[in-house]
Amino acid sequence: MEDIEKPNPSLITMDMLQDLPEPVQCYLAFSGVVGKPWIDTVHLKQTGRFRQSTNRPWMPVTAEQLFTTNPPGFVWKARFKVAGLPLMSARDAYQDGHGHMYGKIAGLFTLFNARGPQIDQGTLLRYLGEMIWFPTAFLGENISWQSVDENTAQVTLRDGSQTVSARMSFDDFGRPVNFNAQRYRELNGAYELLSWSVPMTNFAERCGLTIPVRGMVTWNLPAGDLPYYEWNITEVEYNRR
Repeated sequence: MEDIEKPNPSLITMDMLQDLPEPVQCYLAFSGVVGKPWIDTVHLKQTGRFRQSTNRPWMPVTAEQLFTTNPPGFVWKARFKVAGLPLMSARDAYQDGHGHMYGKIAGLFTLFNARGPQIDQGTLLRYLGEMIWFPTAFLGENISWQSVDENTAQVTLRDGSQTVSARMSFDDFGRPVNFNAQRYRELNGAYELLSWSVPMTNFAERCGLTIPVRGMVTWNLPAGDLPYYEWNITEVEYNRR
């Protein structure tokens, strides 16, 4: 009797996409996940620029980030140039269901050291938005999708008692072009739930997957938009041993 080759369960198959909203199927097909292995860990590097408000100067940024997908988690370490010197550093993380944001100036003085439920929500939401860099995670058991229209879908991520949701928009080619959600923003010690978006503009192949490599993180404030972090992905490595 001839042996029948069975599909490798560790690889993404077309069947895994069939029940998703149509724009999400197009997106994942565009990204090239079919036939690829599940991504467990991600190591990436990025450059960019950051500002705190529209009347503050942009600061060049270099950053390195590590992700895990089971369980969801990340650590982001960045250095910012102030007046041309790498004087400011920051570390954002989400691990074991909790977030932490920490920053120093000149390696000596703490600028911020934030924890709490609003930080938990914001960092898990950030993780959901950054899954565009490892799109097999959008097929995980902790993800659910709901169709909105022919170019938009609502995505929800659950991690223990934490749940976050966002709307993702796609163009006619399946490229993800925006990510929009409600995220907590801190101002003068108080938190407010505000619209937060991540428009994406450039795409390229990295390690066999086509992902967004350039975009902008923006607060959509009542007084007008505040684009505050422009990012560019320079290196990506999956499942590094």
